[in-house]
Amino acid sequence: MSTQRRRIGVVGLGMASAPHAQSLIDLAGRVEVAGCFSPSADRRAAFAARHGLPVVDRLESLLEDPALSAVLLLTPPDSHAGLVARCAAAGKHVLLEKPLDATPEGARAVVSAMEDAGLTLGVVLQHRFRDSVERLAALMRDGALGRPLTAAVSVRWWRDNAYYAQPGRGMKARDGGGVLLTQAIHTLDAFVGLVGLPERIAGFAATSVLRTSDPAVGMDTEDVVATALRYGNGMLATVNATTAVHPGYPERIEIAGTGGSAVLAGDRLEVQLVNGERMTAGADGATLGGGADPMAFSHQHHRAVLSDFLDALDEGRRPRVDGREALKVHRLIEAMLEASGLEASGRGASVEVGTP
Repeated sequence: MSTQRRRIGVVGLGMASAPHAQSLIDLAGRVEVAGCFSPSADRRAAFAARHGLPVVDRLESLLEDPALSAVLLLTPPDSHAGLVARCAAAGKHVLLEKPLDATPEGARAVVSAMEDAGLTLGVVLQHRFRDSVERLAALMRDGALGRPLTAAVSVRWWRDNAYYAQPGRGMKARDGGGVLLTQAIHTLDAFVGLVGLPERIAGFAATSVLRTSDPAVGMDTEDVVATALRYGNGMLATVNATTAVHPGYPERIEIAGTGGSAVLAGDRLEVQLVNGERMTAGADGATLGGGADPMAFSHQHHRAVLSDFLDALDEGRRPRVDGREALKVHRLIEAMLEASGLEASGRGASVEVGTP
């Protein structure tokens, strides 16, 4: 296995860049940061002052660097398809901040562009790297919970109206979606990694009066969702996702089977088996970015995503969450919104999920 020090560029220096910057600093023995780009001079200056990493004033400075291995792409969702296409044309691997793109078509185009170019695409869906999620995934593979019977996903977070007053925040044109694609995608991806995709979905989605009653809020996407899922193995599940619950609570995944039950609350796992065995894993159930400060969490799982991406490049394998794997949660979200839209039009509230 190669252990070369990879030369990496960063594109996008907004709010999401902080945990990535710290991860790059932690992994300085494995990465050389060639430059960090934003079209905003003020943003470049603030980023350099805060993190001490080099910045560049032209995207081309990175894409035209023959020694550059990969781009860490942290821009808004509506820019992803175009920028990934440029990275692919330049022969650069990409580690992409979620979601794949603002639209289902764009998400698929992102994956196709990298596959067609024979390049590696990793996606930042860091909840799969939590100790608690990894432990539960191992128990599920081993059949410790028996046959799955029922499950529930709950993301009851808080974002105030000042958050949605930011230009483009919560708007379909830029973000592609609301609570599902922007906030709950991490928990939903962890859930898909544990139990896969359902066969059918029925549900509702809405923009709450909390947003529609405030003229300062620019939001045309959902902030309240209630959905039912039916799986091919007979398991039934529910998803409740919102950013309208003050002050915000730890996200939860609950799975019960014939052999016992498991509850993930934040990064805390509790398992109780029918045979009396109990086990725990992870940190306590504190709200991790679910309150008014969306960045109130450790960067350790972002660092794990970056480390896995570097390992994948060195070992010639796929990252744990590559483009094809990320398309699964995109298909789940697409189907959830499709179901709510069909219900609103009076044509029924149940849709088949199908393949990504």
